[in-house]
Amino acid sequence: MNIFEQFINLFLEIWKEGIAGVNFTQIFIAIFIFFLFLILRGLLSKLILKRLENYVAKTTNQFDDALVRASEGPIKFLPIVLGFFVATSYMDFEGKTLTFVDNLNRSLITILIFWLIHQIVEPVTFLIKRAEELLSKDLLNWIIKANKILIIFFGFAATLDIWGIKIAPIIAGLGLFGVAVALGAQDLFKNLISGILVLVEKRFKIGDWIYVENVIEGVVERIGFRSTVVRKFDKSIATIPNASFAENAVINISETTNWRISWIITLQYNTTIEQLKNIRDQIEKYITTSKDYKISESTEHAVRVDKFSDSSIDLYIRCFTKTNDWGEWLKVKETLAMEIKKIVEKNNASFAFPSTSIYVEKK
Repeated sequence: MNIFEQFINLFLEIWKEGIAGVNFTQIFIAIFIFFLFLILRGLLSKLILKRLENYVAKTTNQFDDALVRASEGPIKFLPIVLGFFVATSYMDFEGKTLTFVDNLNRSLITILIFWLIHQIVEPVTFLIKRAEELLSKDLLNWIIKANKILIIFFGFAATLDIWGIKIAPIIAGLGLFGVAVALGAQDLFKNLISGILVLVEKRFKIGDWIYVENVIEGVVERIGFRSTVVRKFDKSIATIPNASFAENAVINISETTNWRISWIITLQYNTTIEQLKNIRDQIEKYITTSKDYKISESTEHAVRVDKFSDSSIDLYIRCFTKTNDWGEWLKVKETLAMEIKKIVEKNNASFAFPSTSIYVEKK
């Protein structure tokens, strides 16, 4: 036997032995099968998913659109899992290698299942239309995030269990560690619970203008687990611990139905009774006939001579605008101020200002 024949025999022997007891013929066929499934994945993305997206886009129901978008990743992952399973099933593994490949297939299928569940949580939750009415959109988002974290945790635990790694001892160890952390992180849990209370009680939502005395005033931009981000009116950002909203009165200015105007108009003491009556009646007539003000029992207006101050006769004015927009309210208030000035001047009266009279006694 010459050297060439020896090489051929050695080559055929190695080819037959292959890797881990699987000959190279099976390996190359398995690679080819897996490659075919990768091509199938591309066709699935371009043809089936694309047509499915076009179909659900024509429906009036938004749920199917959200479901298709959420399932896109797991659907694209399915041919890879299936291709790996078919390819490895074709090869004759033995012993530990067989166990390893079997665990790998189980792990891929487990990841696929939990990924799909993780993705469809959000569209399924928003399918319950009354859920947003009962819980508020912000709380619903918070619940969705918590559920997704739990799904990831259970998916991770299920995958570890496949490989014989028990999760119970790890959880017990984390529990002891958690107790130690909790003792030094009381403020963290306090803020977390406060954040849940804020969402459950619907004290405010993203986009609301809120005021908390000696704490913050501004527009809510984000409600987090531990803190809430508020943009102040100087355009700076403030991050407020949620406990501040649980411990203090929160005024939600955005929930104001009708903005109020409450003024004290000061007139000079030389204003006659007739002038006072005319000014009072004309201001009240302007408010009651203007389309800018809401006149009802719940928004009772008042224009009355209030009291005699040190240097003026005070006229009390209170009314409610129809608008709940702050910018529009400023315009209405400005118009009222100008109208009052016209009425006072028209009646030949004058506004009073703080003054002090000094009497000098001659001896």
